[in-house]
Amino acid sequence: MADDSGVTAFTGDLPVKRPREEGVYEENNENGVSASTVSAEMNDSKEPDYISSVIPGWFSEISPMWPGEAHSLKVEKILFQGKSLYQNVMVFQSSTYGKVLVLDGVIQLTERDECAYQEMITHLPLCSITNPKKVLVIGGGDGGVLREVSRHSSVEQIDICEIDEMVVNVSKQFFPDVAVGFEDPRVNLHIGDGVAFLKAVSEGTYDAIIVDSSDPIGPAQELFEKPFFESVARALRPGGVVCTQAESIWLHMHIIEDIVSNCRQIFKGSVSYAWTTVPTYPSGVIGFMLCSTEGPPVDFKHPVNPIDASDNNQNNSKRPLKFYNSEIHSAAFCLPAFAKKVIDSKAK
Repeated sequence: MADDSGVTAFTGDLPVKRPREEGVYEENNENGVSASTVSAEMNDSKEPDYISSVIPGWFSEISPMWPGEAHSLKVEKILFQGKSLYQNVMVFQSSTYGKVLVLDGVIQLTERDECAYQEMITHLPLCSITNPKKVLVIGGGDGGVLREVSRHSSVEQIDICEIDEMVVNVSKQFFPDVAVGFEDPRVNLHIGDGVAFLKAVSEGTYDAIIVDSSDPIGPAQELFEKPFFESVARALRPGGVVCTQAESIWLHMHIIEDIVSNCRQIFKGSVSYAWTTVPTYPSGVIGFMLCSTEGPPVDFKHPVNPIDASDNNQNNSKRPLKFYNSEIHSAAFCLPAFAKKVIDSKAK
């Protein structure tokens, strides 16, 4: 059944499927949820192929980005599956983390722990500068970053460029408490390529840019490359800030090392790395690269634009802050010794 946004929901149970090479089907298991081969492809029957074949009824996130390990969630029901112009999209109801959004077999958010990511990637940069007015979000089609940006009363304009319209529509249908960010009148939604969008932006347009990207494979790959960061720096005002998703210190230090190196060459203000815990992300943590352009100095470790309980119900934010506070802001920049050594070495 399709709604007005063109999103088709799948509400039935998913039949058990043998590994693809066998080419036959089994009956539903006792949970009414399938186990199929682990893959980022969708077959002609439109069954999601990234459900674990190891334990029936469980989703397992397997990727070359984290070889030799997988995080699994028990699936109650598949709610949606589709293939956009760019990627496979799935939503399922989990037993313990609520509804889950999956892109190309990789968990993007769950209802239970999305607050840790959305609040930190937004408030780490916006609470580090005074009076931000114009904010750009690259990616973030689920609307969660928009929801958090809308807490800041100084912000007058929120632009978002998301490449995949299906992600926006699916999020509005299945994650209304996240996608509520799209309802803010300050938000201007642009469906298109974030790299091209930034190139067309006038120099010095934004006070802050938040890059809410998926991993550096597929449609998000360009968002981790040096030319993109150069475009970001050009689009920021003097003393403007950027915060970008920057992978896991447990799994991707080689990627983080490259990001830090590129950013130290491009951004002449501050360059810092922060991290937070998100249980359903690979290794349970995710990092953020925070940079500022040359101009008024920015000390990311000490917030100057606090957001507190009085701001919690402002504008379209339907709920209080669940994760972010000023103490955890400063603590996010404290790195374990192995990561600190690598990141600090790039400052030399």
